[in-house]
Amino acid sequence: MSTGQRIPQRLGRYAVRRRIGSGGFATVWLAYDEHLDSPVAVKVLADNWTDDAQVRRRFLEEGRYLRRVESPHVVGVYDAGELDDGRPYLVMSYADQGTLADRLEIDGLTPAQSLEIVRQVGAGLTALHARDILHRDVKPANVLFRTVEGEVRAMLGDLGLGKALDVSSRLTMVAGSPSYVAPEQARAEAPDARADQYSLGAVAYLLLAGRPAFSHASLRAAADPQPPAPVGGDLPAAVDDVVRRALAVEREERWPDVATFVAELGAALEPVVSGAGEPATAPWLPVDPELTQPGNRPSLHTPSASLRDPEPPRPPRRPRRRRLVALTAVAGLLAAAGGAWAGAAIEQGSRPDLRVLSDEGGTLSVEVPADWERSVGGEGWAGPEGDGSYAALSVGTDASWTDPAREAEGVFLGLMPGGDLPELVPTHPECDEQQSPVVEEGEVPSVTVLSTGCGGGTGVVVERVLQVAGNRLLWVQVRSLDRPTANRVLDSVTTSGI
Repeated sequence: MSTGQRIPQRLGRYAVRRRIGSGGFATVWLAYDEHLDSPVAVKVLADNWTDDAQVRRRFLEEGRYLRRVESPHVVGVYDAGELDDGRPYLVMSYADQGTLADRLEIDGLTPAQSLEIVRQVGAGLTALHARDILHRDVKPANVLFRTVEGEVRAMLGDLGLGKALDVSSRLTMVAGSPSYVAPEQARAEAPDARADQYSLGAVAYLLLAGRPAFSHASLRAAADPQPPAPVGGDLPAAVDDVVRRALAVEREERWPDVATFVAELGAALEPVVSGAGEPATAPWLPVDPELTQPGNRPSLHTPSASLRDPEPPRPPRRPRRRRLVALTAVAGLLAAAGGAWAGAAIEQGSRPDLRVLSDEGGTLSVEVPADWERSVGGEGWAGPEGDGSYAALSVGTDASWTDPAREAEGVFLGLMPGGDLPELVPTHPECDEQQSPVVEEGEVPSVTVLSTGCGGGTGVVVERVLQVAGNRLLWVQVRSLDRPTANRVLDSVTTSGI
């Protein structure tokens, strides 16, 4: 959940411009190196982890690992220090062109672009492996883009899970992102460089197929994955063979190393790439001026005045999706949807009195009582700001199940953009009591608020928001006449292809 952090004026000798992002262990700030006249990213350990020796050690290890690697395709560390309150920080390369997750949110990529990303990320992994370092969390959000001499360069970032190979041989901690983690890593077995190859294979599959190879909700599911569907499209069959070998469950069946995998993928894609007809002078990936920008550099003469506005004027850009602050303003959209939707799929549930329903694209699904399927819709919605198209599913006992004046039951699932959990969720005056938010910070961070005594009886309303991807939230609302039913419905929610 967002903590409403105050923007510091300085971190060490670096003038802070704005916050780039934050996670469970650290916050990254865009800052300016006045000595070298250059924007930098400053990663600061979260204050609630300052006294945790293990977390602090892992944070500092990331800087040491990155410092050991000389590669243009691995984020560089220029400096390190400690703030007055004892928190350590790392000064790193600033990725002015965002992440691969950002790019995929805007548009797809051509096979040639996809291959170049795999090549550059593969080069970064090869450099790490040459220094006996595993990344262990290769995924789109950790593939960063940076402009270098007018060209976009892909580089690996966030080695927060990185480990030296000799340490990993004794490692028992399970870590990684479920849809990209290697099975042996999910099983807490000692990983090696082939685990990173598997993750790169999952990224390659996503880029070439336009959909994830896996949609695991947990590391337990990732420990025993089913074979992914063929890459498909108009790509040669050899492409699927190469990627599928990188995604082999048994690591002995994968390619000998990342470099071999990348070379074989390039050979399989050569007929497609060479026949694309793209101009030889065209950049492999155009610079996007509307992605994160550093803004004006601080004045060297009046630094205090230059920092009064932490977000200086930037070049004109089209409106982008803003971080969700509260869902209360959009709760009415749910009622407006009513029963006008269609397109959902219905299957028999785990018991005769239950049904499994999915949205039109098969992204969202939930198991509900059979009598909830009287009003079903799964064609999607425009999101909280009404400016997009996102998977959604509405299931209820009637078309107006969201009306607080009715004793109706139902569930709404809706994806929306967002990099942080919301600070507020819809309130329900029709209920006698609203409990304090319950925040989970595990594999899938979430915030849940339960309202009880709804409708003058035993009814409940549950609002839950989950961080299902680096740039995606899932909003779930359940109305039920009793709490056990609401709990079963919440526990059955699944996502695919995110």
